Amino acid sequence: MQKEPQIGFVSLGCPKNLVDSEVILSRLRAEGYQISPSYDGADLVVVNTCGFIDAAVEESLDAIGEALRENGRVIVTGCLGGDEARIRAAHPQVLAVTGAHTYDAVLEAIHAELPRPHEPFANLLPSSGVKLTPRHYAYLKISEGCNHRCSFCIIPQLRGDLVSRPLAEVMGEAQRLVEAGVRELLVVSQDTSAYGLDTKYRPDFWQGRPLTTRIRDLAAALGELPAWVRLHYVYPYPHVDDLIPLMAEGHILPYLDMPLQHANQRVLQAMKRPAAKERVLQRIQRWRAECPELVLRSTFIVGFPGETEAEFEELLAFLREAQLDRVGCFAYSPVAGATANQLPGALPDEIREQRRARFMEVQSAISAERLAAKIGSEMIVLVDEVNEKQLVARGPGDAPEIDGRVIIPGSWELDPGEFIEVRITGATAHDLKAEPVDFEE
Repeated sequence: MQKEPQIGFVSLGCPKNLVDSEVILSRLRAEGYQISPSYDGADLVVVNTCGFIDAAVEESLDAIGEALRENGRVIVTGCLGGDEARIRAAHPQVLAVTGAHTYDAVLEAIHAELPRPHEPFANLLPSSGVKLTPRHYAYLKISEGCNHRCSFCIIPQLRGDLVSRPLAEVMGEAQRLVEAGVRELLVVSQDTSAYGLDTKYRPDFWQGRPLTTRIRDLAAALGELPAWVRLHYVYPYPHVDDLIPLMAEGHILPYLDMPLQHANQRVLQAMKRPAAKERVLQRIQRWRAECPELVLRSTFIVGFPGETEAEFEELLAFLREAQLDRVGCFAYSPVAGATANQLPGALPDEIREQRRARFMEVQSAISAERLAAKIGSEMIVLVDEVNEKQLVARGPGDAPEIDGRVIIPGSWELDPGEFIEVRITGATAHDLKAEPVDFEE
């Protein structure tokens, strides 16, 4: 019998890129290709790259080089694939280069080098397709591209303008995932709150019901599934207010991931960001009044070209007033092709790193205080890992990989993907310690 062709796969970058990898792998498996866990066993290797910042570009180029050294036959796709000249300048021996979310082009390149063994049949795969996350959670990408033109970002150049997936298509995928055992759906896109804008909020149908292609309708429909629903990359537009009642009523998790980036108006304008500090603070206050359990996550950039010490201090003051629960911070890094590279006032590396450290010192104290306030409370958590000495779980305010964990000491007869009720007994700057409620060890 002829050996089935083996494909090695390296996936880099953000959750949106991970979803692209899952789509490509699912199509490969449906066509009869096997996925090799090592370079040695692969007939060729696909590297799905990231090209968002210079560090990511270097990581992608290094990964391509490693695949070439270890295997020799490499196809490149993903965000960095939009700059084929740069890839071929570093690695001229790659077999083919395709851009971000160009699934057909990736498959065509693979077919040219390694003909498919047979025509695709749906029964070769579980209905959920190939997943690169643990079985109990999955990323659900609802749109591609972005209409914003932030000066530090090249995503629109790499992935194009906003293209929203049909609501019924998204719901169909979500239902299949839940039926396959997924207990948490992590909704991702470049701009989740803009979902449907490109289609003028086109009407759609799900299970015989008319719905519009809007984030509120989608979130409400997802909330009817027996799984946690967590929203990422939500710009603080006014219509985000409509999501808070869904959180307060328990339909979706009381969690919002808002990439605010800064608080000073001049810096925000230089970044070409659609936000204003006063409006954001007012909105946060209203949201928390309506949904006291709300957990807010955000990301910020410090050391942006021209940022003064006074502007940075204004950002720190915003942090203290906003009292965000989870925050990430990046020292500004130039991105090839970004318009921010032409802005005057570039800051030295040491200043940028000092500001990042000062920022995180302030935020760590805020996070620690907010977590400490949870001691004595009870919550439902989702088990991620089961070890001999402890469980590692996450609460409603903890997204996988980027937020904290809930550590439950002891040996417990549970499996990843189970929900349990716990009582919080301790806290650090990032994690919680807990014990099960009414559960026998």
